[in-house]
Amino acid sequence: MKSIEVYVSGFFILVGGVIFWQAALLPYNSQYGPGPGLMPIWVSGLMIILSAVNLVIAFKNKGTQFADLIPQGTGLINLLACVGSFALFMLIVKYVGFTISSILMLFILFSRGYKWYWGLGMSIAVTAILFFVFSSILGVPLPVNEFGW
Repeated sequence: MKSIEVYVSGFFILVGGVIFWQAALLPYNSQYGPGPGLMPIWVSGLMIILSAVNLVIAFKNKGTQFADLIPQGTGLINLLACVGSFALFMLIVKYVGFTISSILMLFILFSRGYKWYWGLGMSIAVTAILFFVFSSILGVPLPVNEFGW
């Protein structure tokens, strides 16, 4: 079984190749200097070269196996709680609004390390501050429910 570095390097070579191919369709020079294709061509070319170097090094060394990267026990539960709470937020924010979905997501995250009442209080406080800053000060429209919050 190959190390995880082999797969990651191959992925970045593939992504760099696609970006390089798409950037080659843009003009390299413009009337006033560098064109829109200059930066993506150089960055993707550098990505391909560095990923190829990393691929050669990964083939020479034993490297890290994928099974060694997956957390065990409490770390796995914390990871699943983080990903699950974010997925839940994304699924329900359209229907129940920013405040309720944010309170629920933060409560799931905070309840992993604090008592439930501290987690609930902090999630309400953080959500209220974020809602005030984004809606009142910055004027960014947030998804709201039928009650306007």
